[in-house]
Amino acid sequence: MRRPSPQTLIALILTAVWGLGLGIAHLHGDIPVVDAAEATLTNLRNSFGGSRQPPDLVTIVAIDDDTSRLAGRYPLPRATLARIIDSIAALGPKTIALDVILVDPGDEAGDAALEQSLRRTKVVLAAAGVFPESRQRVVDDSREPLARVPSALQFLEPQQRFADVAAFGIVNVQTDKTGTPRFVPMLFRSGERIEPSFSLRVVSAATGEQTTVISDHIKIGDRSVHTDSGYLMPLSFYGPRGTIRTISASTALNGQLPEEAIRDHVVVIGATVTGGGDVFPTPFDPVLPGAEVISTSITHLIAGDGLVRDRGVRFMDLYFAVGLPVAIVGLLCWRHNTIGLATALCVVLAWLAINIAAFKHGIWLSAALPIAAAVPPVLFCGAAQLWLGRRQATRFAEQSERLQRIQAPGLAEHLARDPGLLAKPVHQEAAVIFLDINGFTGLSEAIGPAAVRELLNTFYNLVDEEVTACGGAITSFMGDGVMILFGLPRPQPADSADAARCCIRLAGRMRGWIASLPEAIASRIGFKIGAHFGTIVASRLGSGNRQQITATGDTVNVASRLMEVAAGNRAEIAISDELLLSAGGDSTPFQEGSLDGPIETSLRGRAGSLAVWLWRSRP
Repeated sequence: MRRPSPQTLIALILTAVWGLGLGIAHLHGDIPVVDAAEATLTNLRNSFGGSRQPPDLVTIVAIDDDTSRLAGRYPLPRATLARIIDSIAALGPKTIALDVILVDPGDEAGDAALEQSLRRTKVVLAAAGVFPESRQRVVDDSREPLARVPSALQFLEPQQRFADVAAFGIVNVQTDKTGTPRFVPMLFRSGERIEPSFSLRVVSAATGEQTTVISDHIKIGDRSVHTDSGYLMPLSFYGPRGTIRTISASTALNGQLPEEAIRDHVVVIGATVTGGGDVFPTPFDPVLPGAEVISTSITHLIAGDGLVRDRGVRFMDLYFAVGLPVAIVGLLCWRHNTIGLATALCVVLAWLAINIAAFKHGIWLSAALPIAAAVPPVLFCGAAQLWLGRRQATRFAEQSERLQRIQAPGLAEHLARDPGLLAKPVHQEAAVIFLDINGFTGLSEAIGPAAVRELLNTFYNLVDEEVTACGGAITSFMGDGVMILFGLPRPQPADSADAARCCIRLAGRMRGWIASLPEAIASRIGFKIGAHFGTIVASRLGSGNRQQITATGDTVNVASRLMEVAAGNRAEIAISDELLLSAGGDSTPFQEGSLDGPIETSLRGRAGSLAVWLWRSRP
């Protein structure tokens, strides 16, 4: 494992700080942008999980269009409402939840009849809170738990005559920006007054168990209700309207209520009449009746099958908000390739699987918070890597250009593709050319170093242009001489012919160049070229820090000695018979001058003789 770079450490620290900041803000309440995204993602997870069968605990008796027609008007007369309650009470429900706000007085006879019905049975009435905003926001700005309870301007309570004979609770729900109910507050406050929710009051009446408010949750008897900040209970809808059993209130007026749907059930009386009842959009139904929303929360409280989103879950959200982006950024910085990207994708998929599985099992982990924590750092990291990559590419291009100025372009390209090129010596056939300037040592003493440098630069450029044009590789410049190879990195059939053509082109360029020099310089120098074809040993020479690609062997030595043969015979080029034969015996490239031979000649330091061809340009 390589040590992380300072840039990577800085990126990880900034990512962790960003995720931690979002996580801490999430602990203390909602983040509007994240909360809006979470609403959409929660709907997707609900839809992905599909509808489910609710526990058989609650029955809705709906004041629907049939009931309104039978009663003759809507709102129902209080006497009609009393008849419905009496009909339900006769079948032995656990309790009746009247989701109708009895704020205004009716006719005396009707109010008296309803009061008597409320006295005879266990009924919980609905009240409502008036809030400064349509969506009640909970802000964790105090260590006192009750300070986080939604605060209403006032409560709209049932008339006193009804409140004296029946308990009541606040029926408001908390919706997101799309209007979907997400939470049911368990407690409400107005000034110094605290009131329980309608759902909590109904469940307490149905079970006969006492409700206890603790610092971070609520207990009903021995059962704990996990709540979010401000004692909010999350809602998890079972399905579209009618998923919780719903019966028309007209059956109560007609005496046709099914006993099995009422006895030992919590019965919620609510309005679903067209244009008269409140409706809410949910993941399963765009117009779910408010009575079914309340019934869902009552079922959650009794069965304990709702979503868990408490302070412990929010801490888990914080851990994911820090851990997920740090893991992704770390992987992308660790491996700037497909492996890093694939591993980061696996981490994201693993988190997504954990999130969906937890939601399916009733734990509401935030999906939007880790995404909000991960996206900006990942985008920033990607942009930074792209910028650094472009800088690195520019630097590599400059290095490659510099390398090609020093090393042969063909070899530089192969080295870039294959860093192990010629790491081990290779025996192969190649054509070798040596070119040297005659009289350069004496000239250097006469003209000085500055003029020598300028002269050599012109010479090197000349040679590089011609060798590159012919497809050769310059393996080394040696002061006033140069060694050229045809056959690296791999031998080609045309190597010998290309080498012969290169010799002629070099001779022509050298004559023109020398002729362009001042007479004092041109009269003192000349050139000689030797070329041979045979087996060479191509390899890298040098230590691990500095290496040079070169060729060795008898072929190289012969090509070098052939320059002496050319100079001794007043020729410009001396080419071995092996090179000419390997080129196919084609003398076309030499027609611009005079090609003589072959002559047998001995070479310095080498036994035996060699057949050599001499070439001279025509005056």
